[in-house]
Amino acid sequence: MNQYNRREFLLFLGRSAAVAGISPLLVNCQSIGGSKGPRLPFHPLEPSFDDDLKLAKGFSYQIVARWRQPLNQRGDRFGFNNDYIAYLPFKKENPDEGLMWVNHEYHDPYYCSGWKPGEKRTAKQMEIERKEVGGSILHIRKTDGRWTVVENSSFNRRLDAYTPIPLISDRPILGHKKAIGTFANCAGGVTPWGTVLTCEENYDNFVGEAVFENGRRQVKMGSKYGSWLPFTKLPPEHYGWVVEVDLRTGKAKKLCALGRFAHECATCVQAPDGRTVVYSGDDTEGEHIYKFISLKPGSLEVGDLYVADTVNGRWIPLARRTDERLRKAFKDHTELLIRTREAAKIVGATPLDRPEDIEFDPISKNIFVALTNGRKSGNHFGSIMKIAEKGDNPLSLEFTATTFAAGGPSTGFSCPDNLAFDRAGNLWMTTDMSGSSMGKEPYKRFGNNGLFFFPMSGPHAGQAFQVASAPNGAELTGPYFSPDGRTLFLSVQHPGEWAQSRPEMVSHWPDGGDATPAPCVVAISGSALDEIIGATV
Repeated sequence: MNQYNRREFLLFLGRSAAVAGISPLLVNCQSIGGSKGPRLPFHPLEPSFDDDLKLAKGFSYQIVARWRQPLNQRGDRFGFNNDYIAYLPFKKENPDEGLMWVNHEYHDPYYCSGWKPGEKRTAKQMEIERKEVGGSILHIRKTDGRWTVVENSSFNRRLDAYTPIPLISDRPILGHKKAIGTFANCAGGVTPWGTVLTCEENYDNFVGEAVFENGRRQVKMGSKYGSWLPFTKLPPEHYGWVVEVDLRTGKAKKLCALGRFAHECATCVQAPDGRTVVYSGDDTEGEHIYKFISLKPGSLEVGDLYVADTVNGRWIPLARRTDERLRKAFKDHTELLIRTREAAKIVGATPLDRPEDIEFDPISKNIFVALTNGRKSGNHFGSIMKIAEKGDNPLSLEFTATTFAAGGPSTGFSCPDNLAFDRAGNLWMTTDMSGSSMGKEPYKRFGNNGLFFFPMSGPHAGQAFQVASAPNGAELTGPYFSPDGRTLFLSVQHPGEWAQSRPEMVSHWPDGGDATPAPCVVAISGSALDEIIGATV
């Protein structure tokens, strides 16, 4: 990229002239392929099919928590398939001790309860599975450079598919103001007042979905993980919400005002007037991006919900009071929120290729959206979209949408999923190629799923460089930086996914040999990360 084009690209990124020059962090470090000139502080990994969590030189990892690890004296254990992570220190002056939230998205029946497709599921198996999902609250501490869970801390606890959680809605939903449990928890967010938002995504795989045809409600069965419907009457309308959790008390509530769909994330941005704006993607092919604007500071219980028209660059309100089409389709606002997807299509929202994680760039003030892929649209490799709100104001109802990076052989990554910005303003990304696709065309050249680093300034701005490669069958999810930026917490989710019998296991990570694979949270650190964020060692 020549100097003129590089300046143009940095302007596109929204970087100022102050950061448009070569970052001193990228000088005198390991080169890429031996090229001359400014360098990266690590040599990027090549794609790999090794059954290991492989890291580029200059990075190392340690396991913080793993599946079925005991948490407290009540018998709670760390759940299965950890995903989104948030870490909130107790005190600003001591970033090395605090509370961590970890999502547990779904169970693998073979590993968790022993159920196999085609067999008759038992009520006992379902009970085991319901304890594996939801989320964990962990009291963690860094001592002598190692992060560990504080054993039997009073803060350590679980929320699962049995936890009663209030529904914050204008009226009861199917006669109830309380839901039983949370599950299918994918990504999330952190509010300005220090609570965590966890998002219920593919709930229909557990309890089916309510479908409204010709004025009649029907529940269609889910199947991917084996439906719980034969054993429980959990109504689908009680799931698919954003759940707010206070990590200090474990109290939770479902925020119905943010809409109901396959929520991937709930990324919070504080507006100039103190109110909170929440961005969320609906992780299903052909679905949409949403924005919620709270009515008042310090609460997400009431506000206005919008859906994106990315073609014309406008946020469309989902409001019965101003739209005759929505008044005709839904009897009240609660019904509209329950059936958010239908409302979005009525008003003309833009269908997208699986909108997953959404993150806020603290330097450019732009919004970045991972669009994982759209096989029906022919987009096998996905892309990252950049949304520039008019006037850099999250309250604006106008924006410009462009493609920041497209996946594919030329860029070296495929199927972007989770995003995170480090304290220096660089972008980190994990990928989500399905277990059934990895090693097959058109994904074979990318190896296993990975973690990638995008410098956002300097000569390599906007290019993807691989930092980590996941074990066989796994995703790397939920990247979240410690406050000092020197630790990247990361989930290793579903290694060896969907084994049907022990001889067929494709992964034995992290223990090796013939061990059963275990989802884990790891802490990544090292000299390369310190250089990237400008840490003083």
